[in-house]
Amino acid sequence: MEYLVSVFGKLTPTVLFPIATLIGLIWFFLYYVKMSRPLPGTTEWITKDLAKPRHSFLMTRHPMEKSDITPLAIITVVFSVLAFFRLGDTVAPQSFFQFTRYDKELTLELDYPEKISSLMYYTGLFTGHYTLEFSADGSSWIEQLSMEVDYYEKTPTPAMNQPHSNLFKWRIASLNADNPAVRYIRITAMQTPIELGELAVFGEDGRLIPTPRLSIPRASVLFDEQELIPGRPSFMNSMYFDEIYHGRTALEHLRSIRPYERTHPPLGKEIIAASIYTLGMTPFGWRFPGALFGVLMLIVLYILLKNMFGKTVVAACGTLLLGFDFMRFVQTRIATIDTYGVFFILLAYLFMYRYMTTDSNAPFRKSLAPLMLSGLFFGLGCASKWIVIYAGAGLAVLYTIRLILLFKHYRDNTRPGFGFYLTKTLLFSVLFFCVVPAIIYCLSYIPYGFAQGMTLEGGMLWNRGFYEIIWDNQELMFTYHGRLIAEHPYSSHWWQWLLDVKPILYVNQYTGNMRSSFAAFGNPVVWWGGFIAMLIMASRVVLYRDGKAMFILIGYLSQLVPWIPVTRIVFIYHYFPSTLFIVMALAHVFDTMIESGRAQSRQAVYAYTTGAGTLFALFYPALSGVRVPIAYFRSLLQWIPEYWPFY
Repeated sequence: MEYLVSVFGKLTPTVLFPIATLIGLIWFFLYYVKMSRPLPGTTEWITKDLAKPRHSFLMTRHPMEKSDITPLAIITVVFSVLAFFRLGDTVAPQSFFQFTRYDKELTLELDYPEKISSLMYYTGLFTGHYTLEFSADGSSWIEQLSMEVDYYEKTPTPAMNQPHSNLFKWRIASLNADNPAVRYIRITAMQTPIELGELAVFGEDGRLIPTPRLSIPRASVLFDEQELIPGRPSFMNSMYFDEIYHGRTALEHLRSIRPYERTHPPLGKEIIAASIYTLGMTPFGWRFPGALFGVLMLIVLYILLKNMFGKTVVAACGTLLLGFDFMRFVQTRIATIDTYGVFFILLAYLFMYRYMTTDSNAPFRKSLAPLMLSGLFFGLGCASKWIVIYAGAGLAVLYTIRLILLFKHYRDNTRPGFGFYLTKTLLFSVLFFCVVPAIIYCLSYIPYGFAQGMTLEGGMLWNRGFYEIIWDNQELMFTYHGRLIAEHPYSSHWWQWLLDVKPILYVNQYTGNMRSSFAAFGNPVVWWGGFIAMLIMASRVVLYRDGKAMFILIGYLSQLVPWIPVTRIVFIYHYFPSTLFIVMALAHVFDTMIESGRAQSRQAVYAYTTGAGTLFALFYPALSGVRVPIAYFRSLLQWIPEYWPFY
């Protein structure tokens, strides 16, 4: 008895919660197996056998109904609130002083000598560092030195540093510990051009020192937005992780500057640029479109699930699973381009499903709209990120299956004219999936042309040099991704994505015993259960020729398999597109259970969805950056020691 007490006494929540989750998943899928079998003592097995399609992958399309309005509206409103709450500050310095080769030294003269306790600065475009010096008399200067070492460069950091990893961030300069009272501050840019957005100089008592006299009058913009100075730097007022590439490049597109980030196609960054143009170069401005697309993603998925399964409860619960998934929530609230690629993948598959479920006897023109829209969104996705090309492989397989089924339909019904139908379909397919995407892709490079001094009025689109820019960038991207050799503490392997064992930590800040952080990884109920559901899809394709399971499985494999042979550094967010299909697989499981007609099937579906929502609520601080006691992370969320980065 004492032994049992000692054992169970060691079962902390970080052990009990994952065990409880696994037990719940095992129970659910055992119940699914039970629900999938015929009832003992009935003739249900005969009905199931007769209903089994033996020679085709049968799929149907169900329409949206009035009963879908309320659940879809509620889901949209709730997740919109969650998406935009504490997304980022709506204000940030908008005026910048640019140091040039002629004006690279700026001197600040205070009204009287002060002991400087700290100096904050907001970085802008361009990279480099500054020499920061203090003086009491304007002739003898004391250079401020830093003892920190840059993580990437492995070299000591200057007192005021502006590397590519710290743009559009509030930073605190490193000051000597024994500085006397000074009246002069000199900032010298060691590389030009380089921009600063705002300076905040604090006296010994933490008081903000009034605007000093400046050696360069136009540098007054460094003190024109002092009301925006935050209490401390945070993700709310500064860029984090890869925003420093994509958010920065979005602004460069607006200013017709040669873009820094050229390892991905431009469209995703141009979407961010449109938001910045409308809302300003603020954290909220550069994150808004991602959060918006993340909500729209739920609407599109709901429509697809309703089209596939025809049940409001399946569409609603399946959509909630994606809404509660940690990856979707975190990844759509950061100003990177993955969200746009995933969103367009989902739309391309929605319309491919509609194309595949077009009545075989319908006029040819009825198949054109879904085929065109699938190709359109495929093209928009490719212009956002190359991961959509993987989706193109899945779309091509599904498209081919549709044509094979059409051929069988014409043959079995002795209908003439399949050759003419096939020719027209292939011609329009080349237009929709090759020509249109190629046009979209080239047009997305217009900002690159602007950066080289070209104009639309001057014939940019007919200029050979414009297409040379595009071609050169394709070579750069291919070389970069093919030869990238790097290390990162949060990199992972594809098999770790399936197990959800190695998140990537985006933000981690401590204030006393409080912590603000968030990471990108998956909701265990969604990812662990989704992988089991995907195995079920594979079995249903083999055993039952299940067309919907085939559709889901092909989409999933097209996004996952290309990553298996990759040897370059990759991260768990590369699994983001695959999460669309594991959610669809779970929705398929839900549909099968409800189709059984058993009394407890709906309750099991509701319980599964509630479990995902419960974990979302539990992990919300680790997804949103809300400050909570450090003990909360250590005692509740550290499910996988040494992997889940909550310690």
